[in-house]
Amino acid sequence: MRPRPRLRAIMIPMLLLLLAPRPGIAQDAEAAWAALRQGGHVALVRHATAPGTGDPPSFRLDDCATQRNLSPAGRAQAKAIGANLRWHGIRIDGVYSSQWCRCLETARLMGLGEVIALPALNSFFTEPDREDPQMAELRVWLADQPQTGAIVLVTHQVVITALTGIMPASGEIVVVRDTRGGGLQLVGRIPAPD
Repeated sequence: MRPRPRLRAIMIPMLLLLLAPRPGIAQDAEAAWAALRQGGHVALVRHATAPGTGDPPSFRLDDCATQRNLSPAGRAQAKAIGANLRWHGIRIDGVYSSQWCRCLETARLMGLGEVIALPALNSFFTEPDREDPQMAELRVWLADQPQTGAIVLVTHQVVITALTGIMPASGEIVVVRDTRGGGLQLVGRIPAPD
């Protein structure tokens, strides 16, 4: 059955619109890079590619073999994230990470300096009751940080979503500014490197 000419007249422009380049994404990333260069902003980095969802039921924080870990592509992605931050001239005041191995490995492979484990960045995927108190703790911590250079926080999708409402891809950076009033202002998003 062939589409009617009238239906085709509607479908073709809609298809072209969906396939057209979206300059807003590039502008959003440029605003995020500019904010990080300016200093006083936070780069929320979702850990690099680690196939799967969550962790096995018997995972242990102190044993990477029991966790979902970075793939070879994820390791390369983590290195590319760090290279992008250096290429854009971002001055890093600190690199903090969830205690999960995939986050710590992402942060270390980024090669931006000492990585400090910060429990407030840990996943609460299997313990949703921890979300509110943990996010309150993280907001207090953020409010106490100097607003000079950029702070890099390597964490999980659930943490970034709880803070911003955004569901980032693996390796994506969501840039925010602490308003010092207990809130975060979204500045932009930087897509994960290819």
